[in-house]
Amino acid sequence: MILDSVKEILSARFGDGVIIGEETSGLQPALLINPEQIADVCLELRDNPATYFDFLSCLSGIDYGVTSNRFGVVYHLASIPYQTQLTLKVNKEHTRDINDLPSFPTLSNVYRTADWHEREAYDLVGIYFEGHPDLRRILLPDDWEGYPLRKDYKAAEYYKGIKVD
Repeated sequence: MILDSVKEILSARFGDGVIIGEETSGLQPALLINPEQIADVCLELRDNPATYFDFLSCLSGIDYGVTSNRFGVVYHLASIPYQTQLTLKVNKEHTRDINDLPSFPTLSNVYRTADWHEREAYDLVGIYFEGHPDLRRILLPDDWEGYPLRKDYKAAEYYKGIKVD
């Protein structure tokens, strides 16, 4: 299984603390990674000839709900030459304070496509990516208030005089 070999590679390179959990139920197993090490982990998985995960196919910001006060990011990596995929997840507890966003390291310096994916997660979920070169809204207007994919989001009744349904 690819998951076992990836776990061995990451533990040998970064120590046992890099992988903080594993999800094996569901359609695609995932490794839960220490949030502070996600960029280094992805760089290793991209550059290591044994894994060569050269493509970030998707990055999604997650709000785990009002009661859990937890936010996270799910990364779907693919190795085109090895025709395999890997899911990595990071998450952390965070107050739901809109003026102090949950923060994770950027992957835009590892995978170029992370640039727009991270901007979307920022725009819709309110996740800040440390070190991102141009973190700003990508889908909503610059003056939009709040983050529509948060579980506690309350839509405004009007935006610039136009009724929002």
